[in-house]
Amino acid sequence: MPVPAPQQRSVPAAETSHGDLTLLVIEDDPAGTTITVPELSAAAGTRVRVRTARNLTEAARLLTDDVDCILLDLALPVTGTGTTVSGASAAGGGGAGAGGPGPEHVSARADELAALTHVLRLAPLHAVLALTAQDDAELAAEAVRVGAQDYLFRGELDARLLSRAIRYAVERKRADTAQHQLTESRLRAQENARLERGLLPTPLLDGSGLSFAARYRPGRSRALLGGDFYDVVRTPDGTVHAMIGDVCGHGPDEAALGVELRIAWRALTLAGLCGDDLLATLQQVLEHERQSEEIFATLCTVDIAADGRRAGLYLAGHPAPLLARHGQPARLLPYEDGGPALGLLPRARWPRRQVELGGAWNLMLYTDGLIEGRVGDGGSERLGQDGMAAMVNSRLAQGLTGEELLEAAVAEVRELNGGELTDDVAVLLLGRDPELVRRRGGSAPRSRPASVDRPLSSPPARAGAQRPPL
Repeated sequence: MPVPAPQQRSVPAAETSHGDLTLLVIEDDPAGTTITVPELSAAAGTRVRVRTARNLTEAARLLTDDVDCILLDLALPVTGTGTTVSGASAAGGGGAGAGGPGPEHVSARADELAALTHVLRLAPLHAVLALTAQDDAELAAEAVRVGAQDYLFRGELDARLLSRAIRYAVERKRADTAQHQLTESRLRAQENARLERGLLPTPLLDGSGLSFAARYRPGRSRALLGGDFYDVVRTPDGTVHAMIGDVCGHGPDEAALGVELRIAWRALTLAGLCGDDLLATLQQVLEHERQSEEIFATLCTVDIAADGRRAGLYLAGHPAPLLARHGQPARLLPYEDGGPALGLLPRARWPRRQVELGGAWNLMLYTDGLIEGRVGDGGSERLGQDGMAAMVNSRLAQGLTGEELLEAAVAEVRELNGGELTDDVAVLLLGRDPELVRRRGGSAPRSRPASVDRPLSSPPARAGAQRPPL
């Protein structure tokens, strides 16, 4: 019997009430219908609007966004559509083998499913029902394998069965689409996690007796990565090397360059390179990998002696670290003798400054995103290094240390700015507490990789603005 599909006016999606469905019937002889739309609607309490098409060309014209399901007669000839059928490829593959169908059978199946494969390419987001003869169950099953949501036999077709099949096909297609989107989302999350592990590494500090904490916030909306990068490693001689840097810009290219520089820094450091030679080599890496000659990167490196009481400081256009000794307020380390940012001068040099750390201390390295946030009424001033030092001292006075200190500091900077910061922010904190190490039996807590910061709200504090020259 012909498909029950009387002609009906096309209804825009905006006029379709909740629960209504639109069915597009593609059948070569829809005139001999026996089931009317009222019967189809009353079958399950769901109003089904029906459109009919006599060929695939007409179907392409009637296939609009408000169509929920397609009922396709598999016997429909593929003519006038520009479609070519090439053996098994049109039916989703397959071939002759041990116990498998022969070439003639595969070619016949491809011809019979040519209309279906054309519709699936034409409407990849729509639910599709295949209609075939009752004595061809094998073809019906093959249609589902190729991509149809369900199949119906002409001889058993009635209003109730058709209404139920439409609703089932629509829900199954929605579930398949949601599962596909979930799978893609998981794959993207895994890729982002791999990239994030490259940018936010696991510090190698075992045996150093130092504590470690870090926070990271990208400046781009919904981004996981930015142009800031850092790393901490301990070499066999017991020296702890720490680094933090900032590639100018906030896009994915800058994030990728930051990862390259971090990995290069770790490899060169573990290979024994340090100081001026290391920075010069990193500058060569930057010059070869950057997208344009205008790209540069600031960098701060610190090498802490094995006894933890002194360190060497190198600055390449980067803000100076903040040092807080036990029982003393935090203060900025000198930055007057720093060198230029990487990528600015071809034969630059970066002098080393000796720093006395003392017995118990905390050393905070950060990027300029932490100090360039706005403060004050109207946001006319920037926080600056002095303002950041005052803010950290107030948090230290409250007894905050480690991750709690960084979490509160980044949250307060964001609150002072009146919203999200426009620049990337990276901040890490290294600390030494001889008494704590002694109580733990000579070993510090195992270091953990940092995560993207989730700020906490904190009361604002007013401070002045200051920043060293690049």
